[in-house]
Amino acid sequence: MDDDFVVLVDTYETADHGVPQTARHIAPAFIAAGARCVRVQSAPDAPGVYRSSSPTLENYVENVVHDGDLEKTVEVLRQYDPVAVVAGGEYGVAFTDVLAEALGVPGNGTALSLARRDKATMVETVRAAGLKAAKQIRTGDPEELARWHRELGGRIVVKPVRSAGGDGVSFCDTPEQSVAALTAITSRQNLFSEDNDVVVAQEYLIGAEFIINTVSLDGRHHVCDIWKSQRFSVNGITDLSGACYLVPRRGPRHDALVEYAFAVLDAVGIRHGAAHVELKLTPQGPCLIEVGARLSGGDLPHYARLAIGESQFDWLVDACLRPDRFTARADEDYEIQRYYSWAALISPVEGTLKSYRAIEQIKALESFHEMWELTKPGQHLRRTVDDTTYPIIVTFMHEVDEIVMRDLGTTRYLDGAGFYELTDSV
Repeated sequence: MDDDFVVLVDTYETADHGVPQTARHIAPAFIAAGARCVRVQSAPDAPGVYRSSSPTLENYVENVVHDGDLEKTVEVLRQYDPVAVVAGGEYGVAFTDVLAEALGVPGNGTALSLARRDKATMVETVRAAGLKAAKQIRTGDPEELARWHRELGGRIVVKPVRSAGGDGVSFCDTPEQSVAALTAITSRQNLFSEDNDVVVAQEYLIGAEFIINTVSLDGRHHVCDIWKSQRFSVNGITDLSGACYLVPRRGPRHDALVEYAFAVLDAVGIRHGAAHVELKLTPQGPCLIEVGARLSGGDLPHYARLAIGESQFDWLVDACLRPDRFTARADEDYEIQRYYSWAALISPVEGTLKSYRAIEQIKALESFHEMWELTKPGQHLRRTVDDTTYPIIVTFMHEVDEIVMRDLGTTRYLDGAGFYELTDSV
């Protein structure tokens, strides 16, 4: 095992807005299993959202910065004879496919890479496989978008075809709103410093939202954890993500969710490694929001490990280093030891933050576990409109699920305009 090398692509450990990233746990998980890690940065410059991220380089035997010469990068990596190539996050997924294929290690190949990164192609690929999929249009033409919205009617979602973290996701009730969303998105770059030339517009899916995190080995999929999201209509945003909580593997319609998620993985060609599936349980059944060929973001694998005892990290290590162990346990259901939830506070105000009122009341809640102040007193507080504008993230953990849900509700009660003391306002 000491001779096993694993290549980790674009492991950025924090985002510029201060949110801890899942990637910071990947190398330690492989190192704990006896492997050694090589880091690859897919471009000389980090994308905008990760500009200030500094990897823990002592976790790696080498940090290879790809300069565009694939042959040169592959030659450097071949000397380590790696057994796996793993994406550190959404930004690294496409290059992970390229490297795994070039190195001849188990991977998902490049034939369906676009279906795993481009949100419009992803949905069409799922539809072509015979699965329920949202009605959609990919366009950069305001008139075409407005015409499509008028014909469809109702609410739609407009978003970049490539990004992450709720970046640019807009819920639009009128064609005029849709055109404004398209204009806003295409006038700037996405979180990964890529130009937004077009958008994807999709019908608004009604139903509870779930996250299913998996790890696969040669096409055999295992469910590591399932989360149910809580969303809010605030600050002019419909369905703003504000919390999620771990739910049991078996539950009402959970088998249908998992069956659909596994079919999505098959459709987009995810046969190896971690995946993150977001879907809605609509009245007509499960329907895809999007799927990522990588570990779940939002630090969910870390939280799942605290709650279950293992997570995507552990299953990914087994798939890469101990395939016999993965295969022997692949059909086992996870069991919750401690119920877990994270909640983002949602600021309805903007200005220079003087203090948070009632913050000690949140810390005193029975299931309180951790808190990250992403905006600190003295800094500029923004109204929360997406994942990058959370002022505080709180996590809760307890052996009794009702205690977690009670404290989650209490936190939402304490949050609001009165929670934020400003020195000025905008």
